Amino acid sequence: MKGLKVALVRHFKVVRGYPNTLVTSAELMKWVEEYDASDVVENEIDLCNIEWKRCFSSDLPRAEKTARKAFQGSIVYLPELREITLSPFVRWNIRIPLFVHLLFIRLAWLLNHRSQQEGKQAVFNRINAALDQILLHDEDVLIVGHGGIMMFMRQELLRRGFAGPKFRRAENGKLYVFEK
Repeated sequence: MKGLKVALVRHFKVVRGYPNTLVTSAELMKWVEEYDASDVVENEIDLCNIEWKRCFSSDLPRAEKTARKAFQGSIVYLPELREITLSPFVRWNIRIPLFVHLLFIRLAWLLNHRSQQEGKQAVFNRINAALDQILLHDEDVLIVGHGGIMMFMRQELLRRGFAGPKFRRAENGKLYVFEK
């Protein structure tokens, strides 16, 4: 009997890219809006010679476009597969490097700071709800999402008995296949 396969795919590279200058908190949030609305740079997707039966995708445009390139059938778009919401730890009017903002945001999120719109438990709950829905049909499935969410989905798939590759930062448009 063949095993059930789940592939996690990070959306294509975003055209907007990351700011390479110092930014204020307000500029960071404007960049997030631009990033979310940006077009993507498509690449070929190696589907690993697997006949994927279903496809689920984040409903953000960059993931939708990636899913349409990867899968020819009907795609189910789920807001539960969206990236974790960025919320500045503090509203600074001073310009600091993007990585400093992101470091403070990540620490605030890990510590469940009140500045964060979505806490760790809420993220885990939505990932689990999405996986419960996705795995209902016991069919090989593609899941198109975002880098941060993919790390937590990987953990949950492993917890559910799947085996698959390790990754620190998922590559854009690449399949990470898990099997049970």
